[in-house]
Amino acid sequence: MKIAVSTYSFGEYIKPDSLGFIGVMDKAKELGFEGIEIAENEYTADTDTLKRIREHSEKIELPVVSFDVAADFTKDGQSIASEIERVKALVDSAVILASPKMRHDVAYGVYGSKHGIGFDDKLPLMVEGCRAVSEYAAEQGVMTMFENHGYFLQDSDRVEKLINAVDRDNFGYLADIGNFMCADEDPCIALGKLAKYAVHAHAKDFHFKSGDGINPGEGWFETRSGNYLRGAIIGHGDAKVMQSLKILKNSGYDGYLTIEFEGMEDNITGIRVGLENLRRYLA
Repeated sequence: MKIAVSTYSFGEYIKPDSLGFIGVMDKAKELGFEGIEIAENEYTADTDTLKRIREHSEKIELPVVSFDVAADFTKDGQSIASEIERVKALVDSAVILASPKMRHDVAYGVYGSKHGIGFDDKLPLMVEGCRAVSEYAAEQGVMTMFENHGYFLQDSDRVEKLINAVDRDNFGYLADIGNFMCADEDPCIALGKLAKYAVHAHAKDFHFKSGDGINPGEGWFETRSGNYLRGAIIGHGDAKVMQSLKILKNSGYDGYLTIEFEGMEDNITGIRVGLENLRRYLA
């Protein structure tokens, strides 16, 4: 597997008054990464910025491996039609970046299980949105994908259900090793079910504390069932990263593995140490 890093991992360094996109890409190349993943933010709406990112990635031979964007296909009526068109426009941005893949969210902010807002209630809408964007992206030469992300769509059974319901060759699954913990699912059990579907992968780690104690404080957030997680340097946490990599390898996955760092340490330090650990695990 080749190792990439997401611009999201650099935190505040991505701001124009710090390293900015160009400086972050140079730092990623210096650290030894083989690809860069561009996370959508307020600056990626500027076409000139996207062009500069592409030109610089080509100049330093650090390919853009994915463009990651927000989306929510759980709103019916005109809302989903507008969301589909908005996300289609982001496919055009991926084309400008020369990114072969675009990861989009599918559901965000839906938590309940009462009638009308459960997963099966929203599945037809999610399928409609994913299919429409994927079919448009296929015409542009971009593969679309989603990940286990956002509480509502983090369980392995729900992820598999959506993959098979969308049923499009140009629509795939991005396996995020750490995110299953947000839905209180064992990462290796979940990945064992889903690795065969993976077209891209994220390496992420979390520290874990049981929810039967008090909130540990700053930097921690609650899982869906009230346990506590804090972003960790890869190899320092509880996400069973090495075992997850074995599962991916055994499934035949040999694509990019992108580091997403969410810890409290300095971002560049966290990314550097995580890369060193990831290389050792893969070896």
